Amino acid sequence: MTRAEITFSSCALAVRDLDEALGFSRDVLGFEVRADADLQGRRVSVGPPSQPEVWILLQFPGADPVISPADRRAIVDLAASSLLGRLVFVTDDCDAAFEHIEAAGAEVVQEPIDRPDDVRDCAFLDPSGDILRFTQSRQVNRRRAAGQAHAATDPRAS
Repeated sequence: MTRAEITFSSCALAVRDLDEALGFSRDVLGFEVRADADLQGRRVSVGPPSQPEVWILLQFPGADPVISPADRRAIVDLAASSLLGRLVFVTDDCDAAFEHIEAAGAEVVQEPIDRPDDVRDCAFLDPSGDILRFTQSRQVNRRRAAGQAHAATDPRAS
């Protein structure tokens, strides 16, 4: 029996203010709007332009209509304490991403640091209190820099 390929498609993020979350996703993170619909409550999907198959659904906490009122209250409380939403993004320049997002006014959780697993990362809270982490593989960038240095000294590259 062969194993089926599995890829990531979408996730949901609980937000307090849909318009504010949409503005942050679009204007600060550079995401494009995939859908904006009112299906038993407004829901907006966004995603990175370079990954059209990835959708991040922005919705109010507990927006799913099949959730009980007690569960909805618990979800709203958890969302208010930043315990529900966590997204990790990959970037080719952690420091530039940090400077851009900090300049946009996002609350800094962690300034860029080098971790022992050869990753540089930083983290912010989005306007709804969700944790957004931005990671950069230092190995990939060292290989890229080494390739650029080799190309600059290789007479065949001219």
